[in-house]
Order: sequence, then structure tokens, then C-alpha cells
Amino acid sequence: MSRVAYVNGAFTRHADAAVHIEDRGYQLADGVYEVWAVFDGRLLDAEGHFTRLQRSLDELRIALPVCIPALRILLAETLRRNRIKHGIVYLQITRGVARRDHPFPNPPVNPGIVITARRTDTAAAEAKAEHGVAVTTTPENRWGRCDIKTVGLLPNVLAKQGARDAGAYEAWFVDEMGLVTEGASTNAWIVDADGILRTRSTQANILRGVTRGTLLEVIRTEGLNVDEGGFSVEDVKRAREAFITGAGTLVMPVVSIDGHSIGGGNPGPVAKRLRQLYIAEARRRSVDAT
Repeated sequence: MSRVAYVNGAFTRHADAAVHIEDRGYQLADGVYEVWAVFDGRLLDAEGHFTRLQRSLDELRIALPVCIPALRILLAETLRRNRIKHGIVYLQITRGVARRDHPFPNPPVNPGIVITARRTDTAAAEAKAEHGVAVTTTPENRWGRCDIKTVGLLPNVLAKQGARDAGAYEAWFVDEMGLVTEGASTNAWIVDADGILRTRSTQANILRGVTRGTLLEVIRTEGLNVDEGGFSVEDVKRAREAFITGAGTLVMPVVSIDGHSIGGGNPGPVAKRLRQLYIAEARRRSVDAT
């Protein structure tokens, strides 16, 4: 079956989908995006993603092109037309089409909207979680508003490609203080040598990960200790466990960094347990998308 995309008011074959060459998302990375995991036809951890989408749009002063109830219908219809039960659905909203110029178009133009969806292999994802993944490190070189989920991702692309070239799954950015900020497409965590869960505070110019936020609630409900003060690469090497979080990875154990084994090179019990707890809670927060 051919894939189907929604582009600026119409559903079309994915292979034929296109936007105007002067769409500001293409010309200037003037747009935002959001991604929902889909389990059993439902949007996982749904409301957190809608809330973050609205915040990103507000920060860039881009109008939501359709109301949230209508957007839910469009997401659901995209999934239905692609017959997706397990997968991801991707939404991108740009400022729209205008003559190329840095200032906002005046008068404003209609925002652009694109929705695509694809299946994911849940068995392969679980197998990856059972074995864990490797990460590399790279100097932090992104702009100062990583809290906005924009389509301007070139530093992330280069970091991720560097990780792939090194045979790793993800890259962790390291700031001028020697502390890990986050991954190229995920948030970063460790269970330190004292058994304390550690991740970076969102005050440190990282994305306000929806998976991260829900997992923090799960962690506190479980009575586990968590420290948002950050950690260094040396802390990672001494850690009992490490893992990443994101809509595409959920909670994914990390077993090495820059070729150095973490926790004996195997996924740890805390990460494994948190993966299951997160999935259960995210399912509870899911909404119908079909």
C-alpha cells in the first residue's frame, strides 16, 4: 500500500507530496515539529506533545494553522490512511510561503502544515533495548534555544552522523563545563556510582522532553532519588547504568560511551524497569488516534 501524507489541506500520495520552494521551513528553518509514538493506534503520552507543540509555536510567534481538535482528527486520519497500529506520526508546522527575507512576512501568510506517519518494528525495538546501545560524545555547538523544538537541526544531524560513523546509535553533546547536555535526538541519563538517577535540568538549554517529563513523574512515584544537576563524561564511565529517553526510543539502555563500557556493558535493572514503567504510564496517558 502506498504511504499517504497530509500537506497544507489535502491528503496525497507520500511519493508525490511537496511544499513550495519558498516555504520558510525549507529556506530558513522557520518552523517547528512534534513526534508522537503510536501504540495500538493510540498517541502515546499524547497531551505532553500537544502542550510542547503549542509552546514551540508561541516562542516563534507562529499561529497554529488548525485548532487542536481538528489537528487530532488530521493525525488520526493520517494514521488510518496509512493503516498504522504501531509506529510514529510526525507533524511539521512552518511560518508559511513568502518571498525569501529574514523578517516575518507582513502581512502574515498562512502557516504550512505537513503530517506523515510510518510503521515501526516493535520487536526490533525491544531487542535493541535488551542489548542496549552505544553513544559517542561531541562538543556542544547548538544555538541557545534548544528548548524550542525547531526544524533547525543541522548540528544534531552532524552529531548523529558522527555517532553512526563510529558505530554508535546516539551522540551526547558536552558543554564548556564538561557536562553532558543531551543527545542529538534524546535526553541523557545515568544511574551514578551511588545509585542516584541523574539527568540535566531543562534550565541548561536542553529540550523539554515529553518522555523525560513523564519519566521524572514515574521516578518520583517509585520513590527513587533523582538529581537534575547534570553529570560529566567521567561520571558516565563510572556509572552503574545509563540510558536515553525520547518519543522514538522510549527508555533505551546505553551500554558504552566513546568505546568505554558502562556497567559491565549490559543494560542495567533500573533502566529495564523504568522502560516498562514508562510504557505503562504513557499508555495510560494515550488518546485514540483512529
